Amino acid sequence: MSIAIFNLLMKINFKHPHPQILVVGDLMIDHYLWGTCNRISPEAPVQVIDIQKETTLLGGAGNVVNNLLTFGAKVEVGGVIGNDEAGNELMGMLQKAGAGTLLVQVQEGRKTSKKSRIIAANQQVVRYDKESKDNISKESEQKLLAGIEKNILQYQLIILSDYNKGVLTPTLTQSIINLAKQHGIKVLIDPKGTDYTKYTGAFLITPNKKEASTATNIEIKDEHTLQEAGFLLKRNYRLTYAVITLSEEGIAFFDEQSMHKIPTKAKAVYDVTGAGDTVLASLGFAIANDWNMIEACNFANYAAAVVISKVGSATATLSEIQEYIASYVPDFNSDTVIKTREEIVEIANDLRKRNKKIVFTNGCFDVLHLGHVKYLEKAKSFGDVLIVGVNADASVKRLKGEERPINPEYDRAYLLASLNVVDYVVVFEEDTPYDLIQAISPEILVKGGDYQGKEVVGSNLVKEVKLVSFVEGKSTTNIIKKIKNKV
Repeated sequence: MSIAIFNLLMKINFKHPHPQILVVGDLMIDHYLWGTCNRISPEAPVQVIDIQKETTLLGGAGNVVNNLLTFGAKVEVGGVIGNDEAGNELMGMLQKAGAGTLLVQVQEGRKTSKKSRIIAANQQVVRYDKESKDNISKESEQKLLAGIEKNILQYQLIILSDYNKGVLTPTLTQSIINLAKQHGIKVLIDPKGTDYTKYTGAFLITPNKKEASTATNIEIKDEHTLQEAGFLLKRNYRLTYAVITLSEEGIAFFDEQSMHKIPTKAKAVYDVTGAGDTVLASLGFAIANDWNMIEACNFANYAAAVVISKVGSATATLSEIQEYIASYVPDFNSDTVIKTREEIVEIANDLRKRNKKIVFTNGCFDVLHLGHVKYLEKAKSFGDVLIVGVNADASVKRLKGEERPINPEYDRAYLLASLNVVDYVVVFEEDTPYDLIQAISPEILVKGGDYQGKEVVGSNLVKEVKLVSFVEGKSTTNIIKKIKNKV
C-alpha cells in the first residue's frame, strides 16, 4: 500500500467534520424522466419512452452543494435565480437539503436553469434545457458581493462553480477572489469558457483535459503536453495549484516544481454526470480539513469513482468512500473500522438511507477465540452490515471483576476490527449497550443462546432479536482457567 493511500485511510475520519464552506455559481435543477422503450413511434423514426418515474436533483453548483452537505459540511449558497416556478422549486430543494440560502438573489426576467433528461434502460436518450445564459445584472452582482463581504469571516473555504450561465461574471469572480485573499481564505474554482483571466489569483482551478487544452491552446495528447498545459495555467493565472482532471486516467496537479499524477480509482462507469462537481467538492472538503494535495486528490478520485458507478447526478457519502477504499485496498489498516459513537450514528443513518440492514451485537470479547468468531459469522449472516459494541475497560471490571479485562479495550476492538465479518466496532462505557442501540437503531439485535427465556437489553428498540448458540467449551473464562492451571 502506498504512503498516500495509507494516510488517506488514516484520515478518513476528518478532524473538522463540519467546515463552513461558501459555494457560489450557476444553480440549476437536474430533472430526470425514467422509463422504458418497447417500440418506435409511427410518426417519426424515434423511440417512444413510457415514463414510469420522475425525479429532481440539485444540479450545477447545486450538485457541488449537495456533495458537500453529504460529506457533512455546513454550506452557504450564493447565486442568482429567476422569479419563476423553477426558481421556487430550486430554493425549496436547497433549504430541504440543509443549505443556507440567504445569499441567493432573485432577478426579475431571468429564467432559472432546469435540465431535463429522459432515461430509458439506464441510458440517457435526450436532454432539453430551459435557462438564461446572459450575465446577471449589475444590481444582482452587487447584492451578491455585498452579502459575501458581510459574512466573509464565517467561511473556511470558498468554491466557485462556473457553468458559464452568467452568474460568475469577470467582475464578480475577481472581486470574490481578492476579498478572500484579504482574509486568507482559499478559493477553488471549476472553470468554464476560453478566457481564464477572471480566475487569476485563485488557490486552484479544476478544468478537465479538453477545457485545459482549449484554455491554453495546447492539445493535450501525452505527458509532455499535459505538463506544458498545467504549468502554463498555473503561471498565467497565478494559481497556487493547477488541477487537470483526466477522466479514466485520474487527476494531475501542478505545484511550484512538479506534476503529480494520481491514477483513477474507478472500477465501473455507468454515468459521469456530475463527476466534476464531486471532484471539486471533495477537494474542497479535504483542503478545508488541512489535507495536503496528494491526499486530497486521492480522496477526490475515490469519491468520483463512487459517483460514476451510479446513474444520474449523484453524491458519495464518507462511509461509501471508505467502503470503496477498503475494497480497492483490501489490506487497509483496521483502525479505520473502529468508530466513535458520533461517527457510528452518522454511518448508521447513511446505511439506512441506502436500505442496508444493520445487525448489532455486543460483548467484552476479552480473549478472542473460535467461539467468538463463529458467533460473529452467524450474526453477520442476518443482515448487510455488522456493528459490534465492545465494553470499555471500566465497564468490564464492573461486570467481570477487578482482574478483567485481560486485554485493554483498544486491543480488543482492533482484533474485532480485523475480522472480515465485522464492518464497524464501537467502544461503549456503560454497563449495557442500551443507549448505543438506541442511537444506532439497528434492525437486528444478536445475543448468545444463554439469553433464551431472558430479557435482552435493547429488544424493545429493534425489529427482531436473534439468539445464537455458543460453541460448546469455547469461552474466555475456560481459556483463563486453563492458563492459570498451567502456570
